Amino acid sequence: MASTCSHCGQTFEISSADLVFLRKVSPQIAGKTIAMPSPTLCPDCRNQRRMAWRNDRTFFRRICDATGESMLSIYPENTPFPVYKPSAWYGDTWNALSYGRPFDFSRPFFDQWKELMHSVPRLGIDIVNCQNSDYCNYCGDDKNCYLDIAGEANEDCYFNLFTKYSRDCVDCTFAYHSTLCYECIQCYNSYACRYAMYLDNCTDCFFCADLKGCKNCVLSTNLRGKEFYILNQPHTKEEYTKKLKEMNLGSAASVRSIDDLWEKMRIEQGFYRDMYTMNCEDCTGNDITNSRQCRASYNVSGSEDCAYLQDVLDAKDCQDLNYSLYKPEVAYELISTLQMRFSAFSMASHYCNNVYYCDLTNNSENLFGCIGMNRGKFCILNRQYSQEEYEQWITKIIDHMTKTGEWGQFFPASMSPFGYNETVAQEYYELSKAEAEKLNFVWREPSEKESQMPTATVPDTIVAASPDITKEILQCSFCNKHFRIIAKEFEYYKNQGIPLPSMCPSCRHHARNVRRNPRRLWDRSCAKCSAPIQTSYQPSRPEKVYCEKCYLTLVY
Repeated sequence: MASTCSHCGQTFEISSADLVFLRKVSPQIAGKTIAMPSPTLCPDCRNQRRMAWRNDRTFFRRICDATGESMLSIYPENTPFPVYKPSAWYGDTWNALSYGRPFDFSRPFFDQWKELMHSVPRLGIDIVNCQNSDYCNYCGDDKNCYLDIAGEANEDCYFNLFTKYSRDCVDCTFAYHSTLCYECIQCYNSYACRYAMYLDNCTDCFFCADLKGCKNCVLSTNLRGKEFYILNQPHTKEEYTKKLKEMNLGSAASVRSIDDLWEKMRIEQGFYRDMYTMNCEDCTGNDITNSRQCRASYNVSGSEDCAYLQDVLDAKDCQDLNYSLYKPEVAYELISTLQMRFSAFSMASHYCNNVYYCDLTNNSENLFGCIGMNRGKFCILNRQYSQEEYEQWITKIIDHMTKTGEWGQFFPASMSPFGYNETVAQEYYELSKAEAEKLNFVWREPSEKESQMPTATVPDTIVAASPDITKEILQCSFCNKHFRIIAKEFEYYKNQGIPLPSMCPSCRHHARNVRRNPRRLWDRSCAKCSAPIQTSYQPSRPEKVYCEKCYLTLVY
């Protein structure tokens, strides 16, 4: 069934599988099914709207409204709502029910929810069970980490995104079960690799892509089970060691020169699979592992019968989820959640069942329009009801929202407490200020606080750098903003012989994003057999892209 997106005006398809899912996710209230309407936005616009509610890495120093202590927060000072540090927010000194209010059928639901949002304390930064990892966000079980974003069970990791169960990794994006990796993208079970992407079970590989089971390889692509390879050619151990030393990877100038060569070489000599999937069946998208029947999904693992997922683990019968982990099931339009079941239109909520239009709710069930609830049950807009009352009110509220056009819609991006330019939406759907404001997105100008002038320059090698550089102010070679090297970071570079970065953490993150493929598919033809394929490599790009059959024939 074809439909027209009410936001961008593009035509999109609502498939029969989508309709089956919508029936499955429709809430059951008092034995009756309340139909979930078909989406009015295309998948991209739905995704953009959810992402406009997630701030990964824009931090502010502010006062905790509960304790009066200074804290790091994703919210600046002077917000319309109180902001608490994690220990205070998870503490027992406040009760979310005290902010409850009756539903007003003369007004839209979203207006009433926004008023509730502006009164309930918000969690200043989302870290759970982390040790010495205050400068992180959306992390759990981290130890000694810094600016680790969406990390899990990492130790001594810095400046990473969506890195899990890893140690001593720096400036990595999507690294899993890896150690001592630096500037890597989409790496699994790897050790001591640098400037690499799409590695699995590799050790000591530099400037490489699409390697499996390889050791001691440089400037190589599409290798399997190889060792001592340079430019895809075999060498003796002695030759390899000599040439690696000549490359002088301890020099920033040498690394830049080799990186330029690497970028040219991997495009001209490498070849690429239409979609990067591993142990998958009937999946479309990219970067999918151990999954079956997942459509239009990206960076997904262990999932089944899903569609429109991004950065999701172990989902079943779900659609339109972002950053949702720990076995979500029959869930729809969620972002930043853990183990949500039979739930929809919610954010930053964990271990809940049958919750709708909720934010920051944990260990709860049968909630509607609630914020900050823990172990809640049968509540609407943070107000307690009996089960019978709850079921009666929910039926009436959904009928009211259907008439106002709100039922089946995620929270409007115009209500987000973040500037569009502060959120992950800007990373995947970049807009100028004028474009964002025209589309009714919030925009927040960054504060200008760089009154101090840079006091040091970055030396070419770590050997030439003094530990005192951690006390100095550096200037980013890309955006000119100021940044510092932290002591643990300096120690890491020193131990590994890695030159100090000349770009700030944000620009390094952006540079890795540029190397990742867009999260969408194009039609093109296999470069070998001309079979039609769908791929995240748009047709105008120069890479040689093959269908799965041709790719596997060439690799193996």
